[in-house]
Amino acid sequence: MTKLSVNINKIATIRNARGGQYPNVKLAAINCQQFGADGITVHPRPDQRHITYLDVRELAPIITTEFNIEGYPSSSFLDLVKEIKPHQVTLVPDPPDAITSNAGWDTKKHQSQLKEFVRGLKSQGIRTSIFVDTDSKNIEGAATIETDRIELYTESYAVQFAINQEKAIEPFIKAAQLAHNLGLEVNAGHDLNLQNLQYFATHMPHLAEVSIGHALISDALYLGLKETIKQYKNCLS
Repeated sequence: MTKLSVNINKIATIRNARGGQYPNVKLAAINCQQFGADGITVHPRPDQRHITYLDVRELAPIITTEFNIEGYPSSSFLDLVKEIKPHQVTLVPDPPDAITSNAGWDTKKHQSQLKEFVRGLKSQGIRTSIFVDTDSKNIEGAATIETDRIELYTESYAVQFAINQEKAIEPFIKAAQLAHNLGLEVNAGHDLNLQNLQYFATHMPHLAEVSIGHALISDALYLGLKETIKQYKNCLS
């Protein structure tokens, strides 16, 4: 079954709005795991507007499932993940001032740089994933970089889903099949929610993991965290 990694950045965003330790990020991670999440995702940014580097260090000892750290491969980010040694690092191309990830890597343009980053992470025993769109050239480039996985950027699927489900999923099916043929495992994330996740998971081949934060934490405001994780897991089963 496709694994669900819960991105808890939004918990930290709420905490940071008032300062202090409420809601508690570590407790949120513990509860997500107890309620069935297969992993925890965080995305620390340089301005520390949500998850901080201190959070990452404090979370590492309490993750009993899988720890996925996303981020732009700045020197400080790479130093952090090599210190923590999470199960997976997902490299994303967003600049420091981006509100959220909004594009995948051009893996041809950044091939040599990304290959150096990936080799450095894999030498530390860290599984690597590269955030990409469905363009075959970028997936082929990811294979050349020798990453373990790609994470497909699913905003276009979410936007198109309400208009034409089959058209929305088609490029992702092709991308996942190509990645599999090239020896890459496939993750996915961005704007997946309770309305579009089940269709995506049902039709996508070789889907190892989805990472979901904003929608899941928003749904938890109405449904509660335990019920929300249960419903997202049901979409994947």
